[in-house]
Amino acid sequence: MRTVPVVIVGAGPTGLTAAALLARYGVECLILERWESVYPQPRAVALDDEVHRILARLGLRDEFAAISRPHLGLRLLDRNMRVLAEFRRDTASGRHGYPQGSMFDQPELEAILRRNLERHDTVTFPGSAEVTALTQDAGGVRVDVTDTATGEQESVRAAWVLGCDGANGLSRAAIGAAMQDLGFTQRWLVIDVVTEADLGQWEGVHQLSDPARAGTYMRVGKTRYRWEFQLKPGETADDHRDMARLHPLISRWTGDIPVTELEVIRVAEYTFRAQVADRWRDRRVILLGDAAHLTPPFIGQGMCAGLRDAMNLAWKLAGVLDGTLAETALDTYETERKRHVRAMIKLAMVIGTAMTAGGEFGNVIRRAVAPRLHLVPGLTALATDSPTPPLHRSDLVVRPRLRRGLAGGLCPNAVIDGDRRFDDVAAGRFAVVTSVEPSTALRADIERRGAVLVIARPGSELHRWLGTGGARVAVVRPDGAVLRASRHLLPRTINAVPSVGG
Repeated sequence: MRTVPVVIVGAGPTGLTAAALLARYGVECLILERWESVYPQPRAVALDDEVHRILARLGLRDEFAAISRPHLGLRLLDRNMRVLAEFRRDTASGRHGYPQGSMFDQPELEAILRRNLERHDTVTFPGSAEVTALTQDAGGVRVDVTDTATGEQESVRAAWVLGCDGANGLSRAAIGAAMQDLGFTQRWLVIDVVTEADLGQWEGVHQLSDPARAGTYMRVGKTRYRWEFQLKPGETADDHRDMARLHPLISRWTGDIPVTELEVIRVAEYTFRAQVADRWRDRRVILLGDAAHLTPPFIGQGMCAGLRDAMNLAWKLAGVLDGTLAETALDTYETERKRHVRAMIKLAMVIGTAMTAGGEFGNVIRRAVAPRLHLVPGLTALATDSPTPPLHRSDLVVRPRLRRGLAGGLCPNAVIDGDRRFDDVAAGRFAVVTSVEPSTALRADIERRGAVLVIARPGSELHRWLGTGGARVAVVRPDGAVLRASRHLLPRTINAVPSVGG
């Protein structure tokens, strides 16, 4: 029986990202996925600049830019397609260095994630390998695998298993975890269309607040378009596969374009749910992505949450494997991520309910309130800016109890030198960002720990960022989150930095 440090169950975006991040730390991984090739139909179609930043860390900055298109933000429309409110996003470079929102075709993203793994000889990805059982003992996990092409069975021993096998995979059941329902279930029709015709629509997300049938429209790629419509009780996707039934739904956007120029790629029914697993880890099996949580799609955070999971966990697991972090560091993964993902799910529920609930009465309220939303303090920033909540307090997020400060938030991916940004300089290591010139001894201590020293010069973006938190020093983790911040650069500040190399 062969032994590997990490087995990753599932080769969706979360599993592929986790493998690539671990590979950057030299961790050997085996990815087990029952399907030989990428699933050809898109599911996720949007991501924000925080997650764009993760892809760039993998070396996919240019590849993702080639397959994605920045979107302008969100428009709320009434049943007559009149704009009730508009929330624009920055299509250039925000605080993370990338457009605040991007549209893409998921199969294309998965393809570049798979190709990226070919750069790493520490990653093995056989394909056609279905995991049938996970059995733990004191020393690790036995993973039973069946080759879906030949039927041949084998077992692999892993020190750690990452369950990235989605909502219906076996990893969650294998650790005895159960989904906790947060009280949101809606059935929606999802339609993907390809056309060379120009629809001439605003290049952002359109949210149709029609009491008869709520809907969403967005341009995904150069020729790909996505519509989503709420299904009525008793309806199914089969009721809309005929173009005669389908075309009236999408014609508000397609106008006079002949149906012969509209190629329907997929008509499917999805149940949008809001759920979080009651636990994400049992000893050496850890859940990520849809195996741990399900997010309604109204703010485009479903896939994003999975990639954030991978980013949060990978450096910690690498540190445990190389002995620079205690195994207890892995306890911070669920502590930090569960609070964050619940906050994002609840935001998606609020947005979804506000856009779809209430029937005719709800429509009257939306028509009256939406045009004035820009007058509500902070609401426009919430809708147009992309930062997500700071991480919850943990052993690796030292936050003061009486004020928020910078700890738990992300350090901006600021320009440091020429074209180089913070992430290019930090390169997956701990960083000490300071506006205080360190002593020779402190410089030597930072270097000895394998961390990076970044001086925040007066007038720079990082200097201004430190000032917003009332700090002069911030210890930034390999995932970009702030471990702790303070007004003084002291030896005890540097002691917070473990020796985790990049």
